Amino acid sequence: MSRVSFEQLLDAGAHFGHLKRKWNPSMAPYIFMERNGIHIIDLHKTVAKIDEAAAALKQIAKSGRKVLFVSTKKQAKQVVADRAVSVEMPYVTERWPGGMLTNFTTIRKAVKKMASIDKMSKDGTFDQLSKREKLQITRQRAKLEKNLGSIVDLNRLPSALFIVDVMKEHIAVAEANRLGIPVFAIVDTNSNPNNVDFVIPSNDDATKSIDLILGALCDAIREGLEEHKVEKIDSAATGEEEQTSSRRERRRIIKKSLEKADEESLNANVASKFAGEEELSI
Repeated sequence: MSRVSFEQLLDAGAHFGHLKRKWNPSMAPYIFMERNGIHIIDLHKTVAKIDEAAAALKQIAKSGRKVLFVSTKKQAKQVVADRAVSVEMPYVTERWPGGMLTNFTTIRKAVKKMASIDKMSKDGTFDQLSKREKLQITRQRAKLEKNLGSIVDLNRLPSALFIVDVMKEHIAVAEANRLGIPVFAIVDTNSNPNNVDFVIPSNDDATKSIDLILGALCDAIREGLEEHKVEKIDSAATGEEEQTSSRRERRRIIKKSLEKADEESLNANVASKFAGEEELSI
């Protein structure tokens, strides 16, 4: 069964594309028709693509890897942030910092800078600074929090990107393509789908449409995370069983070797006794 129905997408306005004169010819396979100068997206293909993307994202989550959600457009910012937080995934909704992926080491240093400022406030170092220095550091901390606070837990490159509006986030797409990171994206009729690995043709301006698609994909990620937890518990239990079995086997081998040593010692004592008796009889 599909994660999202045709009717749900229709009610959310996912079928509305852009004006015909603004279209990208590469989106032709996903366009159903043109009405009143506006392209209408084929929602049957959207349903299929959502299921395809959901299956792939579920496997990524199941393997314990991260998906980075990206959308800086006004209509999608809050929706993307809420959905990403619900599945404990990192997200970027303020501004895409250039080199976020290709220069990831520098970005991590900026994130660590936040941690060092927090440490200063806790250990009393912050109180020893002048009023001007405190103000500068506070402003710096607020700026870092605004731009990078949502990726604090991203300790290594993400395994995939989910993007709303590939035209607006073209730098993110370019960096992901350069590093070979899979890109999942909601792609409208005015965008180029060729640089996207998992295309979801849909209206990328309607909040309801974005929320509906994100809801289905986040449900898939949540399922993957649950399966990952179950696998970890099972592997831990299996590991304990193997350790217990290994300890039992070692004890059995030690016991057997001790019994063998005792038997050899007893045989040696008996043999020496017989040898002593033979010497006496002679």
